[in-house]
Amino acid sequence: MREIGKIWMNGRMVPFRDAKVHVLTHAMHYSTSVFEGIRCYDTPQGSAIFRLGEHIDRLYASAKLYSMKMRFAKRQVTDGVLSTVRASGYKECYVRPHAYYGYGVMGLTPTGNTVDVAISCWQWGKRKPGGLRCKVSSWAKVDSRFQPMRSKAASNYGNAVLARMEALDMGYDETIMLNLDGKVAEGSMANIFAVKDNTIRTPPVSAGCLDGITRNAIMQLVRADGGDVAEADLTRDDLYAADEIFMTGTAAEVQPVVQVDGVRLKAGRTAKQLQRSYRDVVMGRDERFASWLSYV
Repeated sequence: MREIGKIWMNGRMVPFRDAKVHVLTHAMHYSTSVFEGIRCYDTPQGSAIFRLGEHIDRLYASAKLYSMKMRFAKRQVTDGVLSTVRASGYKECYVRPHAYYGYGVMGLTPTGNTVDVAISCWQWGKRKPGGLRCKVSSWAKVDSRFQPMRSKAASNYGNAVLARMEALDMGYDETIMLNLDGKVAEGSMANIFAVKDNTIRTPPVSAGCLDGITRNAIMQLVRADGGDVAEADLTRDDLYAADEIFMTGTAAEVQPVVQVDGVRLKAGRTAKQLQRSYRDVVMGRDERFASWLSYV
């Protein structure tokens, strides 16, 4: 990682390499933190952050679910994101706002600590060309019976880390996780869609997946173009029988899936068209969704 630019920490811009926390920071020991992943794109009109308002809203909603008292207003954090991107010098980057229980009191109960906020950004690598080879994980996806899945919380990702490492160790690119009822939830870092007979389906949030902002964008794009997409439970059989599958996320954008376990699939026309449509949106070429871009 290139240590350039600055990181916003509790309202101050700090040199990248000096943005440090104490080893007894509560979040390091008990995963008491929430975060967002946001993309900034180098558009013909200048650098633009995709759906910044929606991401900040979700950060605060995540914090509320963990009883975290945010000491900065949404406007301050929004301005902090813009300031951090400007300070980085990047025209295109990945942005990470992060709220966490800080240093002060140790033990399981976090509320004796203040909630600190940091915002950092860095360059994201290029997505894998040609599509993803996925393995259905042996690890079950935790759901809202365990902890709030509507919160983009660090604690939710321990489960995903195990599943992703298992898939990589077996030679795959990504994992697909099933919930305790055997229904498809999501990948380790992305939502999932399946296409069968020109019908697009994606698991409902109740299946244990994150209510993804890119997921929502793709659903709006499909409907705006006259198509239909349904939130419906999917099984492993549905994946094997699908005409095509694709994943969506801030990092993934729109990624075709070309294999699930031993079943091969094609990178179909639906995913390819949505890749083009999504790119038009984030690059400011689709005026219908111009409000989704915040120019730096």
